[in-house]
Amino acid sequence: MRILYHLPLSPFARKVRLAMAEKRIPFELRVERVWERRPEFLELNPAGTVPVLQEPNGLAIADSYAICEYLDEAYPDTGLFGRTLAERAEVRRLVAWFDGKFNAEVTRNLLFEKQMKRLLGRGNPDASAIRAGYQNLRPHLEYIGWLAENRAWLAGPQVSLADFAAAAHLSALDYTGDVEWSLNEAAKDWYARCKSRPCFRSLLAERVGGITPPTHYADLDF
Repeated sequence: MRILYHLPLSPFARKVRLAMAEKRIPFELRVERVWERRPEFLELNPAGTVPVLQEPNGLAIADSYAICEYLDEAYPDTGLFGRTLAERAEVRRLVAWFDGKFNAEVTRNLLFEKQMKRLLGRGNPDASAIRAGYQNLRPHLEYIGWLAENRAWLAGPQVSLADFAAAAHLSALDYTGDVEWSLNEAAKDWYARCKSRPCFRSLLAERVGGITPPTHYADLDF
């Protein structure tokens, strides 16, 4: 069986889950408590991070972007990187934006500080980092809103990995109640379209122990 090692609130694992579900690739989810540094998992990924995809033939692929490129090459029927060279370049640019810039400025300051830091034994949350995360969220939502108003989807005419990268980060933050959607209606409408797709169903149905999501989290009409 194809196995995806993940953490429920990892936006990088969520991106891979969305890509695989959009492509209708069957897989089994396994929670990997990375802070335990399990030797068998470190053999699959010496970096000790999730996600890691293990194929039925034993092939193990670490890093969410490497996994998504592999999936697009191995299962090309539902492409997630665009159709033209220009579209593919824009998808890659936006995936890098959300997994790099958005992650550094928003996700790490909110999700990592408030949820993961304690589990990893990194001390108490940094209040100044949390404030910065909330402040940084506004311009990112404005940028998402601008893209959504000027294109059918974030990177162009078709839904792509860029949408799933952005939606993965926002869905994890939305689960913990850290997204103020009233800041940008266009971004909110785009996210509603994303979470209405069938590939989102398992994410919206999943619950994380000790954390209750806001009532709108799984509401497709939100």
